[in-house]
Amino acid sequence: MAAQDTGLSGLAERYAAALFALADERGQLDSVAADLGRLQALIGSSADLKALLRSPILSRADQSRAVAAVLGRLGVNPLVANVAGLMAKNRRLFALERTITAFRERLARHRGEVTAEVTSAIPLKPEHMEAVRESVRRVVGRDVALETKVDPALIGGLIVKVGSRMLDNSLRTKLQNLELALKGT
Repeated sequence: MAAQDTGLSGLAERYAAALFALADERGQLDSVAADLGRLQALIGSSADLKALLRSPILSRADQSRAVAAVLGRLGVNPLVANVAGLMAKNRRLFALERTITAFRERLARHRGEVTAEVTSAIPLKPEHMEAVRESVRRVVGRDVALETKVDPALIGGLIVKVGSRMLDNSLRTKLQNLELALKGT
């Protein structure tokens, strides 16, 4: 499994590096990053899109057409559409989510930011994201790029990961800790 993760990471890193270089060369880093963020949110909220990206059954042509249609509706930057199209053509769409993450990590390093992964039970409103960003910035002393995920199983609260540090303030964890404490009495 570790070798497979390493292979996926390496593959995703190569696509992310190429996309980053092209976007930087054309002065479109912000546009590409915004579109990748929207695409990542869509992937996270659509089981059908996740299935499309991971399906070994669909042909290259079918995957290419479907991804082109989705990206066309999103109105993404042509660089994003071209890289996703190339990934579909090469049967590498399974690496798209990791490619988006790798691009965002590369962009954060380029900007001197630290990346924080924030998982919440429901999508965060912009003002809440800004409050989390500011809180993490005060703790780490650097600008922060947020990667958000939604996990309804958390029930409430947040899990924030910055590097090897993690703060789990989710209601699920609090309930699990309470259950363990009650079992001990």
